[in-house]
Amino acid sequence: MTETMLEVEDLVVEFGPVQAVSGVSFTLRAGETLGLVGESGCGKSSTARAVMQLPRPTSGSVRLQGMELTRARGEALRAVRPKLQMIFQDPVSSLNPRRTVLEIVAAPLEVVGWGDRGSRRERVVQALEAVGLDSEISLDRRPHEFSGGQCQRISIARALVLDPEVLICDEPVSALDVSVQAQILNLLHDMKDRYNLTMLFISHDLAVVKNICDRVAVMYLGKVVEEADSEALYRHPRHHYTRALLAAVPEPDPGVRPDPVNLMSGELPSPMNPPSGCRFRTRCPRAERKCADVEPPLAEIAPRHRVACHFPIAEPAAGA
Repeated sequence: MTETMLEVEDLVVEFGPVQAVSGVSFTLRAGETLGLVGESGCGKSSTARAVMQLPRPTSGSVRLQGMELTRARGEALRAVRPKLQMIFQDPVSSLNPRRTVLEIVAAPLEVVGWGDRGSRRERVVQALEAVGLDSEISLDRRPHEFSGGQCQRISIARALVLDPEVLICDEPVSALDVSVQAQILNLLHDMKDRYNLTMLFISHDLAVVKNICDRVAVMYLGKVVEEADSEALYRHPRHHYTRALLAAVPEPDPGVRPDPVNLMSGELPSPMNPPSGCRFRTRCPRAERKCADVEPPLAEIAPRHRVACHFPIAEPAAGA
């Protein structure tokens, strides 16, 4: 049986009156990539930062290889941090503009007290070469001398220099040009195989998630509404919100028009005052009175396929 690397259970993150994350749960097994998708403001990045304990969640459990991170303090948390690293959304602002690339990538090694200056430099060179950067040219330069794609490669090198076991990618390509996105995604795929990584990949771009993730969890207004293997979710979504998201993905064929039946109507409700019952009911074409009165649980309706909906989309008949 594959080892469980990361377990998140009933995670809640509050910022004053706003509950950004409302009882999110998922499990990551060794070598797996889980995609976390949804509209802007649904709580994806807040979930990622809470897993990292940046900041700590309001409540809930985060276990890394069985160790409870929410209760870890001081040296105990510092000791486990090298196993859990993160790539941030903005590749430029996540790098210190005053430091050289050598100093930026070597910083994690210094924090954990790994090796001496010479061995750290050698480790940085290896990390930079692994992400496709020429170390001889890069080491003594500063972030403003690099393009956005190169800065993201530096960020990836910094995350991998400690040889982590779990890598959290918070929309790592959303700030990059489309041509550069493909390069970074291919790089992440290669790094996953080379370093035997387990990944939590956060994005609002379903086309990107489809190509890199083994499983996908769809979030709406702080909650997971559907979770399934990537192939099953893209082939036959069972939640009305997931279907609407997939229907909104642009088609390269100008003759193909979106089906208006599958598209959402209305605006995203305020997280300060979410709807009662099912939070998607105000935009759902299938909503009934029960949806306002009773919150649907995230329940398994097929093997490895969970949906939070009172009236899920029926599975197509065999051969359809």
